[in-house]
Amino acid sequence: MSLDAFIGREREVLRLRTLLRSSRLLTLTGPGGVGKTRLAVELAGGVRGGRTGRAQLVELAGLHDGELLPQTVAAALGVRERAGRAGIEALIHALDGRSTLIVFDNCEHLTEPCAQLAAALLARCPGLRILATSREPLRIPGEVVFRVGVLSLPPATEHPDPYRQRQDPYRQGPDPYRQEPDSRRQGGQDSARLLRSEAVRLFLERARACDASLDEPTPGDLRTVAEICRRLDGLPLAIELAAGRMGSLPPAVILQGLDDQLSLLTDGSRTGPGRHRELGATIDWSHRLLDPLERTVFRRLSVLGGGFDAESAAAVCADDAERSDGVADAGPAEGVDDGGGDRPCRVRREQVLPVLCALETKSLIVRVRGGAPGTARFRQLAAIRAYAMDRLAEAGELDDVWERALDRLSRQAAQDAALVFPDSAELALAHEQENLAAAVTRAATERNDPRHTGLALALARLHYQQEQLTAARSLLTGVLARSAAVGGQEHGAALALAARAACQQADRSAAVAFAEEAVAVERAGRPPHSGPPHPGRLANALDALAAAHLCRGAYHDAVAVFTECLDVVSTLDRPLDVAVCRHHLAWALLYTGSTVRAAELMEECLPVVEAGSPPGQAAAALHTAGAIHMARGDWHAAERRFAEVLVKVPDGESLHTLYPVEGLAIIAAERGDPERASQLYAAATAARQRLDTEPEASWRGKVEAAVTRARRRLPPARVDAAMAAGRRLRAERLLSYAAHGTASAGGTVDDGAHDAIGPGPTTPAPELPLTPRESAVARLVAEGMTNRQIAAHLGLSTSTVASHLDRVRDKWGVRSRTQIAVRVAGGTGGPRGVRW
Repeated sequence: MSLDAFIGREREVLRLRTLLRSSRLLTLTGPGGVGKTRLAVELAGGVRGGRTGRAQLVELAGLHDGELLPQTVAAALGVRERAGRAGIEALIHALDGRSTLIVFDNCEHLTEPCAQLAAALLARCPGLRILATSREPLRIPGEVVFRVGVLSLPPATEHPDPYRQRQDPYRQGPDPYRQEPDSRRQGGQDSARLLRSEAVRLFLERARACDASLDEPTPGDLRTVAEICRRLDGLPLAIELAAGRMGSLPPAVILQGLDDQLSLLTDGSRTGPGRHRELGATIDWSHRLLDPLERTVFRRLSVLGGGFDAESAAAVCADDAERSDGVADAGPAEGVDDGGGDRPCRVRREQVLPVLCALETKSLIVRVRGGAPGTARFRQLAAIRAYAMDRLAEAGELDDVWERALDRLSRQAAQDAALVFPDSAELALAHEQENLAAAVTRAATERNDPRHTGLALALARLHYQQEQLTAARSLLTGVLARSAAVGGQEHGAALALAARAACQQADRSAAVAFAEEAVAVERAGRPPHSGPPHPGRLANALDALAAAHLCRGAYHDAVAVFTECLDVVSTLDRPLDVAVCRHHLAWALLYTGSTVRAAELMEECLPVVEAGSPPGQAAAALHTAGAIHMARGDWHAAERRFAEVLVKVPDGESLHTLYPVEGLAIIAAERGDPERASQLYAAATAARQRLDTEPEASWRGKVEAAVTRARRRLPPARVDAAMAAGRRLRAERLLSYAAHGTASAGGTVDDGAHDAIGPGPTTPAPELPLTPRESAVARLVAEGMTNRQIAAHLGLSTSTVASHLDRVRDKWGVRSRTQIAVRVAGGTGGPRGVRW
């Protein structure tokens, strides 16, 4: 979503919100740069949280294969392939019964696939609405088309043209716009009239990021800005590009440059091809104002259509970046070009980041959300990227820069492949999927490009982690064919990944076959890697085989293979991977009833997994520990572990939290609290239906048996009420309710009275007391209320509620709403449920 302020278009927004309520397919059309995407983002932001349900943006500018459209939409919506459903069927199942708005952004190059997918989804998902942006309508029944116009312009001025007045805008001397005392009132009226223009307000808003003095522009500057906006026909992208020059140029110089460029492009005629001319002229003018270094970086960035951070930009743009063969690219000779062309100039790595900052200031790249934590990420807008790609080709650099991009992505893929268990790890390429897909396509055009196999395997791994299993297995088919022919370490890794994907699709026989072949390949080694097996790659194959045995219910076989896997990994100096192996073995032992050995393994591995694993893996290990304690009848220890998961992964709509919620339902049933057991069970069941996932049969049997026994202790009416209340619990409210009433670490809970709390093993450090208002807010958080609901309940603003919550977090040393709920459940005696 956009990080900048939305300016103007108040009437359009009101009209479009009305249309969204009455239309299921609304398409915003208009020329490039008119602001279709920004308007759609603003509309989607207003919808989120309302009666229309959630909204999701699907960016299509980087997608060029229409057959991949359903998969792209599914990945954006977080829809997984489960229960044999894939593609459109998976989307329809996930969207059925939900109120959802999907934004298809930039459909013009995929009009036919977008139209077909939209028609199919709308026909079978009654709660779905689609907002599309395109240069042309989708042309399907029921579509409402709204043509997005330019921003409102100021009325024509009677004042002389500032460009004609100032032949030298930099000269010193009397200001022709200086207001005499008797004309100040008229000047103020003129300024007010100009500021009513949306185009002028947008220019000033964006220009203030470059020059803070524009908070109080002079009347003369305002008139010049108004003329700039008129020259650009109120086209938002062109206005933003022009405003981006305010850090280095006064308004009159910007106006003069635009006039000169428009004359060059149209031979002095003002009756050219309309707004496309203005946008092209503005981009070209902005480009000509860049220095040679900035122009070189600007065009080279165009190969990174999926966005970039400073590191990836330097790898692609710098001439001293290391190539895949370990040799620094010599690049062009040092020097400066003639100031107007695209002749290359040498770029050093340390120069790239300052250039990125300069390009952002000039609106030639934009900052976007996403990317690794603590890392800024940027991208070029579609129209600007197309222009930059043309300049790259004209400069004769296209092939060389693509080589650098392929080298960079190949190095990252190799870094991921070097992990012992890459299929379940946090990957270096996790934020580069769009760039990786483009690289796979590019490498495929070269029949003997050795990088293609590794890149395609890396992309398949990302698809697998997103549970886009059909796409993953399709890529793996090509990878396996190619790696079998040429050899190399990718073959065994691809077989292991294929086995895991087959497990996810319940294709058990294929899973075992792939995994057994993977183990055989890694035991034998393959040219040019013949010789002793590589321990890490063999361990990965063994882990895949053990998972395939678990998938088909052969638990003792799984234990045997996991044991061998642990022996292999123990030869490596990788404590975290050893801990992961112990966790997997403990899970398999639990299914065989060997709970004592399983508990010993978890005691050894859990601290290491919690300290070094991603949140999802740590949550899975905590759940395993809780399930083992539960199997041994240690309800207090099991409850503590399940509650820790709710803090580790504060997302009530994820698989990692549903298992411990179900575990807490079993514990409530065993403790004689049938209403709590019923509510937790109903909440988890409803969430599983929304996520389209089923637990393992043995786990489901335990949960259902415990809850069934508990419900027999209640009258039918109270059972129905508890189940209905549970089905209404979602996300944070579910986590707050589940965490409320769990036992403190080392404390006790009386059977049948889950609110009781025993003393903890240590005395907590003194902490600042909450004010009465902060205490009230904390209690309402524990009841599952949102900030908006709390504000309405207490008669406060939502920002005041947020401030109170910040102070509660600071005083209690907690981070999430779930932790606040646990603390409220424990009163003043200290935190409940977990140790932070």
